Order: sequence, then C-alpha cells, then structure tokens
Amino acid sequence: MAGQAEHLSMSDEPLLGRLESGRVHLGKDAVRALYEQGYFGRPLEDGLELTLVEAAYLLDRSRLRIESDGHLLSFRSFFELASTFEKGFEFRYVVYKDLRERGYYVQPGIPDFRVYPRGGHPGKTPAEFYVLVVSERTPLPLERIVGPLRLSSQMRRRLMLAVVDEESDITYYEVRESNPSGRTEAAEPGGQATLLDDRVVLWDPAASERLHRHGFYGKMIGERLQLSLVETAYLLERGMIQLVDRSGATVPLEELMKRASEIEDEFDMKYRVYRDLRDRRLVVKTGFKFGTHFRVYKSVDAEKRGTHSEYLVHTVRGDHVFHLPVLSRAVRLAHSVRKTMVFAYSDDGVEYVEVRRLKP
Repeated sequence: MAGQAEHLSMSDEPLLGRLESGRVHLGKDAVRALYEQGYFGRPLEDGLELTLVEAAYLLDRSRLRIESDGHLLSFRSFFELASTFEKGFEFRYVVYKDLRERGYYVQPGIPDFRVYPRGGHPGKTPAEFYVLVVSERTPLPLERIVGPLRLSSQMRRRLMLAVVDEESDITYYEVRESNPSGRTEAAEPGGQATLLDDRVVLWDPAASERLHRHGFYGKMIGERLQLSLVETAYLLERGMIQLVDRSGATVPLEELMKRASEIEDEFDMKYRVYRDLRDRRLVVKTGFKFGTHFRVYKSVDAEKRGTHSEYLVHTVRGDHVFHLPVLSRAVRLAHSVRKTMVFAYSDDGVEYVEVRRLKP
C-alpha cells in the first residue's frame, strides 16, 4: 500500500458541528471544505454528517469545533463521550488516525472502514480494503472474520485486520480465502501394515519405498515405512494399504478412527483437513516443529530437494476463538521460515483462511 496527499488547508477557520445521536452534523459549507477536499463524512441534503471517529480526528487537527447542549467540547470531553457512545471507539480512532496520516482516504464501512488505493478516492475508484479493527486483548471468534472475509471476496476487495496492542501500536494483517493445490502424482498401493500404539509400520520394503518415494508418506526406518495415524487413515480409506493389529486381525477404517480419537483429541477434525489437502494433490507432513498441525508442499519433489514447504496449516473448529497474541506468534513464525500461515476449518467442506503481515 502507498499513500496519497490529503487536501486540507490548516489555515481555514474551524467549522462548527453539533453532536446529536452519536453523529456530528455540520452545515452545507462543510461539504466543500471537508468532503470534497478530504472525503470526510457523508453528504446529506442539509449538510454533512460525520462519524465520531472522523469528528475526533478533525477536532484534534483544529479543523472542527463541536458543541453539545450549547457547550463547546474539548478534545478530551468529546473523546470520553464518544467512547461511551461507541464500544471500541478508542481502538478505531487509533487505526483511523494512523491510516489518514499515512495519506489514505478512509471512510466508515463494513466491518469498520474502507480504505482507498493510491490515486483513488470515493466516487472515483472502489475501495481496496475493508478493515476490521480489534484490540489485542479481545478474543476474536473465527466467525467474526469469516463474515467480512466472504463479503470482501464477493465485492472483490481485500480484508485488512488491524490489531491495536496495549501501547496503541498497530499490526496490520491481510486475511484472505485460500485455495491451495499441488502437483503430486498419485502414489502406488502399498501392502499390509500393522497398527501399534500410536503409529503404523508397513513391512514390505518395496511397498514402503513406493509409498515414500511417490507420495512422501511416512518415514523410512531402515527398509520399512512408519506411518502416522492420519496418513494411515487416508491410505486405508483410499484402499492403498491393508491394516491389521498385532494379532493379525483386520482393522477397518472405523476402528482405526475410534482408536486414533482416543489417542489424539479432535483427530476427526484433523483428518478431514489432511484428507482434503491430499485430495488437492498436496504433500502433507507434520507441522509439530512449527507448532502447527501440518506443513504442506505443492510437490513431493520439494522436500527431497531440500526446499521449503509453502504452507503451515493449523486446523480449528468453526466455533474457534482466536487469541491475538497466539495468532501473532503463528503468523510471525510462518513468515520467518518463509511460509504462509493458513487456518483450516470445516463448513460445507474444508475452508482455508490465509493470514499474512501487511505493511501499509
């Protein structure tokens, strides 16, 4: 993102507005002075209407005077009043002020603001970003992200998440829908494998080599392949291995899923995402070293050549609630190891949400 100059003359006489019903109302002269020159407010038949955030910004810049019940309000008085009228006002003000001072035209919108691209402005170009403002201390339900994200995608806009920390510093993220896909060829069928405590061993050396080479399943321990539970469930469901227990009795998929769920919480959720990623021809390996469920490659050749996986994927429930410090750590770690942080959740299928740092 890059900014643009804001056309406001600081020598102009401050305009007078009235605080009424959570908005600040000004006369018709404000349309030219504020809206046409800086795209502040919303023009009405009888003048201009400002939101509380816009009014606070202009009041702080001495472009505006505000009266309530016949008394002029200081910036402090107005700010304190506004914070009682509008929950989260202080966080939105910090973000609005920051974006305006970076030179962007910003207008109130859904979920919080609309930000216009360089060289654009309301009435000339569509907004580039919809902005969701949150405090680092406020838990953020996934559904609070998904709604604006779907709207942004439908309107062909980008979604910006602006997180305000306890010192009023802002970290910006871009959140977008992700549709990962890979280029991995289908693996050849293996043979019989044995379910042990929390992993599976494929005994035949040739079958082990085929599965490992062509789909990068499991880990070769000597000439034999050890498989994780999610890998085993996928291969078993696709008819690529036969699974038995130590006694030689057949273990069907339903029994494996039951045992795996006793070993690992929310195994079913994790497996749905693993299966979807594999069906997208991606290579999926454990993300334990990065504190996530999976690290994901577009091609089986990627890891064998020593290059990096493209994604870190963590699975969450549809009713998941993000804690912003945890989200921040995940995104920063992914960035530091040159990967993209993706959160997967189940809706009418598996959906993916990608989160990246954004520098306005």
